[in-house]
Amino acid sequence: MTLLDRKETLVRPPEPPSRTASWLRDLGLGIRFAAGGGREGWIRTLLTAVGVGLGVALLLLAASVPHMLDERSARDHARSETKISESPDAQAKKSDSTVLRIEASTEYHDRTITGFLMRADGSHPVIPPGIDSLPAGGEMAVSPALGKLLDAPGNELLRERLPYKVTGTIADAGLRSPGELWFYAGSDTLTQATGGHRIAGYGKPGPADPLPPLLIVLIIIICVVLLAPVAIFIATAVRFGGDRRDRRLAALRLVGTDIRMTRRIAAGEALFGSVLGLLIGLAVFLTGRQFIGYVEVWDVSAFPADLAPDTRLCVLIALAVPLTAVLVTLVAMRSVVIEPLGVVRNSRSRKRRLWWRLLLPVAGLAVFGLTGKVQEYGPVNPYPVAGGAVLVLVGLALLLPWLVEAGVGRLRGGPVPWQLAARRLQLSSGAASRAVSGVTVAVAGAVALQMLFAAMNDDFNKITGQDPSRAQFYAASEIVRGDAALHSIKEFRATKGVTQVIGTVEAYATKPGKYSEDEIQPTTSFTVGDCATLREIARITSCRNGDTFVAHPTDKGQADWVDQTARKGKVLEFDAYGAGKPLHWTLPADSRTVAARTDPYGEERSGILVTPGAIDARGLPGAQTISQIRIDEDVPDAAEYVRNTAARIDPGMRLVTLNSVERDRQYASIQTGLQVGATAILLLIGASMLVSQLEQLRERKRLLSVLVAFGTRRATLGWSVLWQTAIPVVISIAVAVAGGLALGATLCWMVGKSVSGWWLFLPMAGAGAALILLVTLLSLPALWRMMRPDGLRSE
Repeated sequence: MTLLDRKETLVRPPEPPSRTASWLRDLGLGIRFAAGGGREGWIRTLLTAVGVGLGVALLLLAASVPHMLDERSARDHARSETKISESPDAQAKKSDSTVLRIEASTEYHDRTITGFLMRADGSHPVIPPGIDSLPAGGEMAVSPALGKLLDAPGNELLRERLPYKVTGTIADAGLRSPGELWFYAGSDTLTQATGGHRIAGYGKPGPADPLPPLLIVLIIIICVVLLAPVAIFIATAVRFGGDRRDRRLAALRLVGTDIRMTRRIAAGEALFGSVLGLLIGLAVFLTGRQFIGYVEVWDVSAFPADLAPDTRLCVLIALAVPLTAVLVTLVAMRSVVIEPLGVVRNSRSRKRRLWWRLLLPVAGLAVFGLTGKVQEYGPVNPYPVAGGAVLVLVGLALLLPWLVEAGVGRLRGGPVPWQLAARRLQLSSGAASRAVSGVTVAVAGAVALQMLFAAMNDDFNKITGQDPSRAQFYAASEIVRGDAALHSIKEFRATKGVTQVIGTVEAYATKPGKYSEDEIQPTTSFTVGDCATLREIARITSCRNGDTFVAHPTDKGQADWVDQTARKGKVLEFDAYGAGKPLHWTLPADSRTVAARTDPYGEERSGILVTPGAIDARGLPGAQTISQIRIDEDVPDAAEYVRNTAARIDPGMRLVTLNSVERDRQYASIQTGLQVGATAILLLIGASMLVSQLEQLRERKRLLSVLVAFGTRRATLGWSVLWQTAIPVVISIAVAVAGGLALGATLCWMVGKSVSGWWLFLPMAGAGAALILLVTLLSLPALWRMMRPDGLRSE
């Protein structure tokens, strides 16, 4: 046998590892570097984790909002009266379980206190959620927040207004939020004659009223505006400490790693920081949730149990944040050339280009144009609305780095702090633009939203016709027994701080006779008041006690109706509604005809006007007391004294604060939500800028020490830090204002409204300036510490 005949066993070379295995290996190596990179590595990782954690905590909070709103709505429906019919006046039949109640809500120092007086009809009354039994007469159950308010010193006027003994506390099941002021009080004197309304149960059935299409568009834009800066902030946080990271990667290139492997290792470091940020964000959210009940922003608070994010959204956040960190790092590494002996940043071949950055905002505006106008009563497709807004805002954030680079590249000369700031920005404009990109998105979105709110204002805020300059309060009571009507007017006039009371007793007079079911009995209003009062509701030149008048309204149709009833020298009838015989009274033949005048409440009081000397108002059946009260606003707590008088006269008295404009409740709640969200986003942006500023100062620690060692004054470096923050912010605000105005005008066109305010960006610009000063002041202590000579020491 020869060697040629010997059968050789061929050994195959090992197969190259798969792409997935190499990716996992390199990502794992980056995680090891981030976790075991010593003090410097951990500082950078913690900066990234804290930044990502703040964003994740806010995302979890946003994901909890739908559940929180559902829970608040469910508790609100559970304590609402069960409807007997669609008629608002429908009452349940008296039984062993029915309850008489009347609303006794009030206000105290601009805070609304909601409450009910209640009286059981039998031994087994229905009980509202949150309490175990109905309070007895003279007792009440209060919410924890109202209990604290009553016990607080200096609130004697409120304790005087609610003179009931507190015997119980309303549990969470009976409250919408922990800060709600709510009470249930027992009454032994409440009857239907005094305004009591009989109910048979609690739990309002059916879904809530649907939102109008305009408000749906508004909510979509608000969600985009509030969440887009959070996403950009997270993308910015994963790039903290980029300079030191790139120097470490250059060392890896020296020992043989290629470009792709180096980028994957960098992505692994970012992945570790983002995962750690997820854990920090979850910890911050869970910890902060326990204290959320003690926080009240714009009169909005929540129970800790309500802040439960949707599981699907949690999974999406858990997947999106690490993926974003990896993608952002890989994209960022494309603009950095890492060589074995150093790092070359922003090479000429990777110069920022403008054309593709303009495509996104233009595409967003085009999406709005293709979607068309929103129909007032038609359905709204949320996806193009949200997609168009996202494209515009993200496009503005991508446009900012090019503008900052182009702007700072032309800066020349000036004082030493200005030159230091300009040179630093020219060397690293990307880091500066990243730090303020959240400002751009937030300000642009806020400007667009303010324009949209202003354009919709007239649709959801109506002119009431009320005149707060003539009277600030309107009070109505159905208790007109004996001289109660005149007595209540005297009580209001004697109240501290009251300067005038337009007090009347009002009833309805009819033309007597028999009428078929198809005929309508002529009816008109009958008002009793002194001469000063009648002059406020009619154009009367001369008046004495005992005079009578017939007031004609401006509407001719209503004037004819008044003439059919108010026949001079003829008998009028006042119906007692089955409580006794009707009262008859003759309208004097010498009654003068006058023109009606709009009262402070905005109503035109036409009909029959008489002075107290012409009729005894105490005997009018079916009458009610109306008081329109003017106060001296310079008297402290004048409004509270008025409310105390109203509660003393009749706990169920309807006391209304007069306003010239009435705001839609759904619109107002959305605006409140925007204010709460905008406050949180503003705090997040401030934290983002501060963390970024501290990270940049840490990167330049040795450079600052060298400048101080050569005699540079600390004030010079402090001013340079201010200019380094101010210049990018000014450019970002300019971009945000331009983009926000364009987006706002497009949204106004989309909802069919005209732009009513082009200068609404000024408050946002002021907020940007305030952020500059705040971040600079907070970073100065760290700056002083880093300018010590021992910063030159190296190991």
